[in-house]
Amino acid sequence: MFKEGLKGIVAARTKISHIDGEQGVLIYRGHEIRDLAKSLTFEEAAYLLWYGYLPSGEEARELKIQMSSNRYISQAMKDIIRHLPVDMDMMSVLRTALSAEGSKEYSWKPTIKQAIRLTAIIPTIIAFRNSLLEQKPFNEPNEELDHAANYLYMLTGSIPSNAVVNALETYMILTLEHGMNASAFSARVTASTESDMVSSITSAIGTMKGPLHGGAPSGVIDLLNLIGTVDRAEMVIREKLNKGEKLMGFGHRVYKTHDPRALALREKLLESSGADDSLDLAIHVESTAIKILEEIKPGRSLYTNVEFYAAAIMKSINLKADLFTPTFTASRVVGWTTHVLEQAENNVIYRPKSEYIGEL
Repeated sequence: MFKEGLKGIVAARTKISHIDGEQGVLIYRGHEIRDLAKSLTFEEAAYLLWYGYLPSGEEARELKIQMSSNRYISQAMKDIIRHLPVDMDMMSVLRTALSAEGSKEYSWKPTIKQAIRLTAIIPTIIAFRNSLLEQKPFNEPNEELDHAANYLYMLTGSIPSNAVVNALETYMILTLEHGMNASAFSARVTASTESDMVSSITSAIGTMKGPLHGGAPSGVIDLLNLIGTVDRAEMVIREKLNKGEKLMGFGHRVYKTHDPRALALREKLLESSGADDSLDLAIHVESTAIKILEEIKPGRSLYTNVEFYAAAIMKSINLKADLFTPTFTASRVVGWTTHVLEQAENNVIYRPKSEYIGEL
């Protein structure tokens, strides 16, 4: 059977996650994502994916210690990053820098220890490169802070507010894993050759770099900037729809109803209502847009996707557009490494067929 792009073809059996686009459901290891986002830290959600069960208090504390102690990158890696071309994009920097991590410690079979190390250093690589580009001193990792808070600290040099940390951490939990997407498949294909964990993750990063997969939600940020204040929301949205323009951040290729990740993010942001103007604006724009879309395009079920609220979060922390996909990568690496670990459990090399349609 031929399917363009292998769409709909089952290529693996997995216990990692389940997506039901018709019902708007995303499950990690048997747990609804909205429930997890309400109660877990990034580290606890990562533990669930890596180990297959929710951690005890002691197990969660131990993982946090392992994550924080693995955040530091070597001087050799810093030197490599420092000498890369100034105009090299951050995803290419990540791909190149991670290649320098490869050693005998990463030989087959892949381990959770390797997954922890790679997850821990990606934010550091991003922050170190960003400090060079901005010609500012690098803020070394703060071992007292959790994963998301430390990432923001390294980028800004200050302890972020609870509202912003909670928003970013929730976003990162919601984007840890999303089934057999292009980058996860890429990681599994590389792992299936019994290549090392670093090679598998650099394959995934190269795939995520493509704009059809990990592209930044600049269109959503442009929309929020155009609206500016809550009193302009209805006017701007109606004007764009009357011109036949698309509202960026609404609708999803997989979810035919509410994106469960967007719902979870909205719930988290509502808990901090009034603490950040950018996040409050996003909530208001969403409710206004959904009302107008239902009026103008009834029955289309155009709801916000996770990129809508991701853009709002990035805007609230003044994260540059070129840091969005790398930040997405800093969370999705947990899912990639989990796929590599699962692939190694019962490995068979991927070897699909192609149909020859040229001249004989």
